[in-house]
Amino acid sequence: MHNFFVYAVVMMAVAYIVRAVPFTAFRRKVKSRFVRSFLYYVPYAVLTAMTVPAAWFATSSIAVCSCGLCVAAFLAYRGCGLVTVSLGACGGAFAMLFLSSLI
Repeated sequence: MHNFFVYAVVMMAVAYIVRAVPFTAFRRKVKSRFVRSFLYYVPYAVLTAMTVPAAWFATSSIAVCSCGLCVAAFLAYRGCGLVTVSLGACGGAFAMLFLSSLI
């Protein structure tokens, strides 16, 4: 039980440092167009880096995962919302899994 509290304190410290350092390092507004555009796209890049590998290995078949990922990319490209994209990806993967079980 003692290790749990040590781990919790370390996690809190790391989370605090990650959030506090940008506030102390950047006191004025960032004027560089390149840095602002880089900071704008960081959340999307991190989300993609976490989601895409998980999507590839969500099932035992790469074809099923690819179908779901393609449906999600298509719906996202069309401007659909997050829930629609998620349900479409699940539906596409399920349809592909159902069709592959029939063959």
